[in-house]
Amino acid sequence: MSVLRRCVGFLLRASSRLVLAVIRFVSFFSRQPPGVSAPQNPLLLIPASVLAERIRRGEVKSSVVVQSYISRIREVNPTINALVHDRFDEALREARAVDDLVSSGTQDQATLKENYPLLGVPLTVKEAFALQGMPQSSGLISRRAIRSQHDAAVVSRLKRAGAIPLGVTNCSELCMWYESSNNIYGRTKNPYNPKHIVGGSSGGEGCIIAAAGSVIGVGSDIGGSIRMPAYFNGIYGHKPTSGIVPNDGQFPDAHGSRTELLGTGPMCRYAEDLPLVLKVMAGKGVEKLSLNKEVSLRSLKYFSMENDGGCLFVSPMDKDLVEAQRKVIKHLEADLGVNVQPINIYNLRYSFQIWSAAMSSDGDEVESFTDLMANGGTMWPSFELLKWMFGLSKHTLPAIGLALTEKFANLNPKGSAKMIQKAKSLKEEISSLLGDDGILLYPSHPKIAPKHNEPLAMPFNFAYTGIFNVLGLPVTQCPLGLNEAGLPLGIQIISSQHNDHLTLALAQYLEKSLVGWTPPGTI
Repeated sequence: MSVLRRCVGFLLRASSRLVLAVIRFVSFFSRQPPGVSAPQNPLLLIPASVLAERIRRGEVKSSVVVQSYISRIREVNPTINALVHDRFDEALREARAVDDLVSSGTQDQATLKENYPLLGVPLTVKEAFALQGMPQSSGLISRRAIRSQHDAAVVSRLKRAGAIPLGVTNCSELCMWYESSNNIYGRTKNPYNPKHIVGGSSGGEGCIIAAAGSVIGVGSDIGGSIRMPAYFNGIYGHKPTSGIVPNDGQFPDAHGSRTELLGTGPMCRYAEDLPLVLKVMAGKGVEKLSLNKEVSLRSLKYFSMENDGGCLFVSPMDKDLVEAQRKVIKHLEADLGVNVQPINIYNLRYSFQIWSAAMSSDGDEVESFTDLMANGGTMWPSFELLKWMFGLSKHTLPAIGLALTEKFANLNPKGSAKMIQKAKSLKEEISSLLGDDGILLYPSHPKIAPKHNEPLAMPFNFAYTGIFNVLGLPVTQCPLGLNEAGLPLGIQIISSQHNDHLTLALAQYLEKSLVGWTPPGTI
């Protein structure tokens, strides 16, 4: 078996290298503009919670803040293509209404803070979520004319908290690929280097926040769609404990057992904003968490795992990411006086297989990806692939590929059942290990942000994030600065269920004591 395993591994990596070589050869001849410049307006460098406080006090007008962000979007969006539909006029009207409310004096600052914790703060929203009057196609051409008649649950809560949406951001087709590109809006490009991807499916959101075109945003995550874009764009993203934040109002929505995998959560430029935005998004669900509980970081247990243990389907770890994780460990041990214990959780090497089994565990009881692509019509994936080869398909190659492969998902029911059992054992093992006072440090991804199309040669690397959707654990993605090429580094911080406050507290500590968001264009 070990010989067979080595042979399969060799063939997979050889084919991956071949595809990468072709992609890199083609991309060598493509010209891209440089990354975006660093923001100069000081209003763009203030956390959302601080902005809201200054607006409530009358120290700065919401209309000035919103106009500053609109100007920044107009400056950077031609390069990165992150915001795909704006509502700038409506946003300015809403900002002026905020200014009138503050100047009227009808509510004191304490009342304003209680009623509007995000008063006057700009917000962007992943296009897959309903935002009244905005498109909600999720990159599907057959839905390009659709306009939302209402707000998704989390969008409504954020608006009621005083946040002002500026528009919607790009995603991958039907939110099931980790490069944000589709045939309606095109491709979103990394603000640090436009030759590289922004991740997906919440890639436009991660990108516009990193480029200082927004300060907080809404993302969703069924396999890492908050955390991968947050990582590739050098910002913060939090996948909450399963069931805390409502998923209502996004397309496609999850059904059956997939509802336990899908998570909606905040994406922020500053770690200090994560708890506030999470509280607003969760509503009464926040009562299941302990976000107001003070955390003694010195009293926690810390564990670290530098890779998944050797999955055949996943790329080896980049050295820069291993070094960045070790730097965090050294910092924690030196500054907090804690011991970070290296650990090897064996079943994490089956992360991709476990995620795949969990996604297909309902069989034909849930709508297939092919049905979603057909959108009420008929589609044959094999014929669609043929059309794509001649430039006639309305769909992207990753979407067609997923439609083709999903038919094979249930060919081995015994194998899938085995993986579901491994998932249960893995959840018990990690939950027992961490308890209510433990933290696991784990890579966000095995590679630095790849160049465009390169994910086609390494399609299963999302397993580093996807496994925690299956386990239902809370995870915070933290930026760790940039590598020598000027691309973001990052790490995942994991705790047991309903202990989101631990990962958020450590993220805020690392932001203050080590490194946080690094503006594009500063190196």
